[in-house]
Amino acid sequence: MTGTLRKIGGSARFSAIAVHNGQVHLAGQVSQLKDGDIEAQSRDVFTKVDALLTEAGSSREDMISVQIWLSDMADYAGMNAVWDEWVSSITPPTRVCVEARMAQPHYRIEVLVIAAER
Repeated sequence: MTGTLRKIGGSARFSAIAVHNGQVHLAGQVSQLKDGDIEAQSRDVFTKVDALLTEAGSSREDMISVQIWLSDMADYAGMNAVWDEWVSSITPPTRVCVEARMAQPHYRIEVLVIAAER
């Protein structure tokens, strides 16, 4: 492997952040709000993403690609309302959004981010 590899946080199962060759890779982020609607869960997840990117030496302005999974595409408009607010001051990254079964029934959204390191 060429370049440096740095891993930050996480658990025995996965790292929260991996930084390699100028790219920041975040583990999938979910909300722990068990009663939160899609707007609340989306805000919670995007706040986590901001914190992790800062910890890795990056920011939402440096996002390259974002993958979003929703447990129900009926939540698409609600998630997009929060997303649009969150990325309104930057040039948005590439993005995909699909419906998927989640690991826990209360998860409505999961987000995976790749960003450039500053």
